[in-house]
Amino acid sequence: MKEQENPEEQEAPETQEGSKEVKGMKELVEFIAKSIVNAPDDVTITEETDEQGIVLKLQVADEDKGRIIGRQGRVAQAMRTLIRVKAAKAGTRATLEIL
Repeated sequence: MKEQENPEEQEAPETQEGSKEVKGMKELVEFIAKSIVNAPDDVTITEETDEQGIVLKLQVADEDKGRIIGRQGRVAQAMRTLIRVKAAKAGTRATLEIL
């Protein structure tokens, strides 16, 4: 009986840890974006939750969009991959939209 009670008690810390992972995704994207662009003050990230998971919306200055996207979208794809990994660890789904 005690073995069955322990998994229930362990679910709460995992949920709290998962929320830390979600918060970390926004900080990760912000750090990467500000490191790449010429105008780091213009970087804004909004976080929304919908039925498919978390949507991070990254907005940068118009002249910095090319830097964020990268050649053939490599930088954007790398950022999306990192977000997906962090979301999987948190047990959720996440996407990145570049506005």
